[in-house]
Amino acid sequence: MLSVNIICVGNLKEKYWRDACDEYAKRLGAFCKFSIIEVPESRLPKSCSDADIARVIETEGERILDKLEKNAAGSFVAAMCIEGRELSSVELAGQLEKIAVGGRSRVNFVIGGSYGLSGAVKSRADLQLSMSPMTFPHQLARVMLCEQIYRAFSINADSKYHK
Repeated sequence: MLSVNIICVGNLKEKYWRDACDEYAKRLGAFCKFSIIEVPESRLPKSCSDADIARVIETEGERILDKLEKNAAGSFVAAMCIEGRELSSVELAGQLEKIAVGGRSRVNFVIGGSYGLSGAVKSRADLQLSMSPMTFPHQLARVMLCEQIYRAFSINADSKYHK
């Protein structure tokens, strides 16, 4: 069974976001071993410099890379970033099927912090993936990614969920 992780910066503060992710995690249990791995978010003062922001991106990137190393064996890494490739739900389903058939045992989707992902994380990724040219709050992006992963598995299972 394929393992699918979302490695992300920060935690979900509002209960309704947690409930939504929990619902998709429960549904995904029929298709894969699914988990969300959170790394601590770095805080910035209200007035910060570009150098402060760069330091935060690098620090969060190191934390993400550490989690990726612990999940490295046979893993495929998809970095969620605005400059990434946009896939339809059907294309994402095909990508997940291709990964599984290709012998990979794990897929790690990575969501960065408020200022994005470090270059090192993007370089480590097998795929840079964008949800949209629009910008979404990270908490909503996490829920949307959970839903799209569930939709992809539903498509591959020929379920009626995807219309």
